[in-house]
Amino acid sequence: MFSLVLNMQKTKKYIIEGTIFFILFLAIFFTLDYLNMSYQDMNLTYGSWLVVLNIFMNIVMALLSTLMMNFSTALVELRASKGNGSNLGFLATVFGIFTYGCTSCVIAFMSAVGINLVVIALPFAGLPYKFLSLLLIIIGLGIIMREIKVGVCKIK
Repeated sequence: MFSLVLNMQKTKKYIIEGTIFFILFLAIFFTLDYLNMSYQDMNLTYGSWLVVLNIFMNIVMALLSTLMMNFSTALVELRASKGNGSNLGFLATVFGIFTYGCTSCVIAFMSAVGINLVVIALPFAGLPYKFLSLLLIIIGLGIIMREIKVGVCKIK
């Protein structure tokens, strides 16, 4: 079933869908970076290595998220149900919005839903949060790929 999903990725529909997802995810990740700290400030504070690492991670996360969304779409077409891992990419994006947003807004929101303590700052302009987001995306992609390979059907 995995080879069928890979062949589906070569069709015009999936190429267009993937391009749109990739641009959308890049826009989200670069906007989150900008809201956290501009690349100019990041370069002055930490050096150009952090700027390059952030841009590289944005591209990798956008590619993996796009792949996960395309695989999930193919899984829906083949099984008529979405995979369990497809929600982790969304969770990683929401996680990034919460952590890279304006601190006062995030604290106010978390307090409204009953969470009183939020980490205000991490070293290297929030880079650990980006690593956690990448980990969530990788886990989600792994779950989707496992579900495609196993090809679980609810009817026995």
